[in-house]
Amino acid sequence: MKYNRFIGAMQTTLADAIEMSGTGVHSGASVSITLHPAQVNTGIRFHILENNKVVSDIPADCQQVQNVTLCTVLGDDDGHIVATVEHLLSALRGLCVDNVVITINSGEVPIMDGSSALFVEALDEVGLVEQDAPRRFIKILKPVRIEEGDSYAELVPHDGFKLDVEISYDNDVIGSQRVELEVTPENYRSELSRARTFGFMDDVKQLWAAGRALGASLDNTVALQDDKVVNPEGLRYTDEFVRHKTMDAVGDLALAGAPILGAFKSFKGGHRMNYLVVQALLTDKSAWTYVDAPRIREHNDNEFSQAVMVN
Repeated sequence: MKYNRFIGAMQTTLADAIEMSGTGVHSGASVSITLHPAQVNTGIRFHILENNKVVSDIPADCQQVQNVTLCTVLGDDDGHIVATVEHLLSALRGLCVDNVVITINSGEVPIMDGSSALFVEALDEVGLVEQDAPRRFIKILKPVRIEEGDSYAELVPHDGFKLDVEISYDNDVIGSQRVELEVTPENYRSELSRARTFGFMDDVKQLWAAGRALGASLDNTVALQDDKVVNPEGLRYTDEFVRHKTMDAVGDLALAGAPILGAFKSFKGGHRMNYLVVQALLTDKSAWTYVDAPRIREHNDNEFSQAVMVN
């Protein structure tokens, strides 16, 4: 890693550009992306390329969400989309990257190995640099909750960034699993980033008929059949399934447009519930406020350090 010092109170961007390529898990198309350093207050933005020209500038923002079925899809009013953004957004938010422009020559971010680990490795390789502006957070002021049947997602006040994610499947391999984690860059790398997306072999034909999962393989997906893991290497974590859902949530919560200072909890959630609770939060202006890092540090330096320090 090329970090020369702690990065905490100030905004960050990449020390250099990152070029990556792979396959879209749903489209099956070859994709090339480049992550570029960006100026302060740029946020995270996707620039869609056609014939090497930028035809769309799409911010990673809740208002740009077009679809949340199986993956998170952003788009503009002209029909340009970028799908499966959640793993890349998760890596960026997990490592406290504030400003980056992502150019992409297709409509879907490459799936890589099905986790965010390869994005994390690339970010660690180039390193981050501090910028001359304080990091701005969305501070949760009161609980916001979304419910659908027995599923729910909520955001509540907390001095840090904490996730509590629980899943429950009628499957002997998965069953009920739960992860509770105060997210820091270090434990994001070790506890979440390597968790891969998963699916059921019985659903494959239906997904293919719907034009989905055309790029899925055992190289990028944990496949389950008859209550067994098909992948010969097995699982990376004993509870890899809920860790992946938690990693997804970090990416979906990035659609708030700024790092969240609060706690997130969900039960039997997913992309849709993650999106809906962010939307509900931003709609209720009394539920949140912007705070800059120096003010957080004055309030509680220890909690601030745990929440945002990159090491």
